[in-house]
Amino acid sequence: MNISVLCDSPNHPILPYLIRWQADRSDHDVHIYNRIDQLPGGDILFLISCNTIAKQETLSLYQYVLVTHASDLPLGRGWSPHVWQLLAGSTDICVSLLEAADKVDSGRIWHKQICRIPRIALFDEINRILFQTEIELMNYAIDNCDNIIPQPQDASITPTYYQKRTPKDSQLDISQSLESLFNQIRVADPHRYPAFFYLDGQKFTLTLSKAEDNTELSC
Repeated sequence: MNISVLCDSPNHPILPYLIRWQADRSDHDVHIYNRIDQLPGGDILFLISCNTIAKQETLSLYQYVLVTHASDLPLGRGWSPHVWQLLAGSTDICVSLLEAADKVDSGRIWHKQICRIPRIALFDEINRILFQTEIELMNYAIDNCDNIIPQPQDASITPTYYQKRTPKDSQLDISQSLESLFNQIRVADPHRYPAFFYLDGQKFTLTLSKAEDNTELSC
């Protein structure tokens, strides 16, 4: 099959995973693009971590146009759904594979898969778990596309929406305890949008890493 992947952010952390997946799926003709006007058409188009809204003229170039979205749709439409869920204390994140539609995150569902993210997983670990789940869903789509019966999203459930995150969402209230701030620090992108705070007019950034020596000190 001719398979296209559109990831319109060349610095997105999922891109190395997509490149490795492209090599693993050498049984198909897979190409990765970062601009929608590059898309040539084919059998399947995956829109992965893509901010560009594909219009009908693009959708019509492919037999299937699919999106991955890290929420149990129709709940959690919108931006950065896994981050908002982790901030709310969730550890089980549902990732939906769905058809692209004119209304964002409203397409028919192909498959859903749960990934478990430990409470102490840091940014890179969160990404690894989430991205691997997305890759598994992409493989599922390729291997089962001729047999899948897409299901409309449950009309009895009122959709909910997450707002777009901004750099300000990484600002810490340092009057709070470190324990209460831990979630906010661990989900912040340490490379693009690190957690930060101000003290005496100076801005400080803060990132986390796990210590190699995990031995607790005793008094």
